[in-house]
Amino acid sequence: MDYSEQYNYNPTLAWNDKVEEYFINAYGADHFSKISKALTHPSSYSCVRVNTLKATSDSVTEKLLTILQETGHVSDGALKSSVQKFPVQKCQVPGLDYVLFVNGSGPHDIQYSSALNKPVKEVIVSRKCAEAVLRGAQVFVPGVLACSAHVEIGDTVAVSVAVEQPVDGGWSVGITRGITLEGTETDPHHLQRRGLYIGQGTTLLSRAGIFRASHGVAVQMTERVYNLPSFHGVLEGEIFLQNLPSIITAHALDPQPGDRVLDMCAAPGGKTTALAILMRDAGEIVAADRSHNKVLDIKKLAAEMGLKCITAHRQDALKAVCQSNETIDYPNQHSNETKGVASDCHASPLDDMESVRSKAVDSHLACNKDVSEEMENQRNYQSKADIRKSMRRMRNGPGRNQTIGGMVEKSKGFPPNSFDRVLLDAPCSALGLRPRLFAGEETMESLKKHGKYQKKMFDQAIQLVRPGGTLVYSTCTLNPGENEAVIRYALDKYKFLSLAPQHPRIGGRGLIGGCELVDENRVEKWLTPEEAELVQRFDPSSSLDTIGFFIAKFSVGQKDI
Repeated sequence: MDYSEQYNYNPTLAWNDKVEEYFINAYGADHFSKISKALTHPSSYSCVRVNTLKATSDSVTEKLLTILQETGHVSDGALKSSVQKFPVQKCQVPGLDYVLFVNGSGPHDIQYSSALNKPVKEVIVSRKCAEAVLRGAQVFVPGVLACSAHVEIGDTVAVSVAVEQPVDGGWSVGITRGITLEGTETDPHHLQRRGLYIGQGTTLLSRAGIFRASHGVAVQMTERVYNLPSFHGVLEGEIFLQNLPSIITAHALDPQPGDRVLDMCAAPGGKTTALAILMRDAGEIVAADRSHNKVLDIKKLAAEMGLKCITAHRQDALKAVCQSNETIDYPNQHSNETKGVASDCHASPLDDMESVRSKAVDSHLACNKDVSEEMENQRNYQSKADIRKSMRRMRNGPGRNQTIGGMVEKSKGFPPNSFDRVLLDAPCSALGLRPRLFAGEETMESLKKHGKYQKKMFDQAIQLVRPGGTLVYSTCTLNPGENEAVIRYALDKYKFLSLAPQHPRIGGRGLIGGCELVDENRVEKWLTPEEAELVQRFDPSSSLDTIGFFIAKFSVGQKDI
């Protein structure tokens, strides 16, 4: 058997036919082909942001080199070599010297045959598991779908990935978890696995153990097609693993010490903490997300990094503006009668801001005191059911909906014009993330829905920025309908908005003109040449070797009532 033909990594990204046609119209066939190919493998480096309030780039570089040597990712020879890239390098973009690039390697050719020139035993993993492995993770138990017979602890196994295949007009993996692989061409999905082998590893569990356990590492990867170090649990509080365009987004907002900033869709907190560090932890950042557990994660990350200026709230971005019975005018048109703020708002108009903030804090503390007293009274009696529930919780852990960390405050919204700067890193189709092994789940209908919700979120965001303030909109998708089309919508609807220059600027220009949507009998409008030069679009197939990303920065002028 020709092992080089079967056992290799050369995936082809599958798209929905209509979506692929749309992207070819937007980018051109050759360019989109390069983008699709780039998406199937990870960046050649990991981007690490240093918490400059706790450490320096030089000290972190030394620590990372020591860790990389201890884990075998680099050797002494590599550190002394003048031919190879130095394993850890500072970003050369002005103002980003606190960003470090940890270089990886690949693609590597891996010999999957045994000493007797027979194929090794195999493990098939899920697509999500494989994408994590390509970024440096191990193979965990939940990610294993199928396994060869008679696999024991310590066996060498080839690891491949099951990717969705077209089935009856839809997509399906078609593998039942736990099936046995025989290592022959008669194996289920033998042909589909061709070109989808991501490396080789050593099993830490037997076949029976893999499918009986609920957690833990199943396969320790020893040889990888792409070799990138894992940063799980490494220098917590001192570094944060973050894609370069996300770091650029924080700089585009340009927060200043003392500013009041809103991060509307903040989870997992990477951009929030980046903003706080740029502000030197001086000012106020409100981090909002609709998920209780994700808000807890933001709070945990902020505490881990020693940041005090961040407050996190549970808040739906589509309901970010405070609903009040009182009319709140814009700051330059306040009167004595309209300076008050409804009691269910978390902020005040800028006029007389400090006075109203103090009142809001006093009201909040008083409300918390009443609630605390009421809860204390309720604790005097505990039913037998409550006792049994507490005993189960102590025995089994807190559970998904009882996450350790306490309650999360649910925001009822913020009044108009109450923030100096707003970041809307909008939920999107995420078609720029890499490595990506499948993209067929997105249809033109689903892409249209993403754009629809992003426009609604923008409508909320623009109300919250004061005149003279700044709003930054960003996504991690390639879809022009979620990028340039949203910017076109914003500029046409809000005449007081204008695109502003971004610093630093290392991405490419936006898309110009538009695209005819045949099924909808309309033209999707994008940007003018002048507007396209002001946004940043990151192309995964470019020499920057980043994820696909988009950033637009707006200056907010005088609003009209």
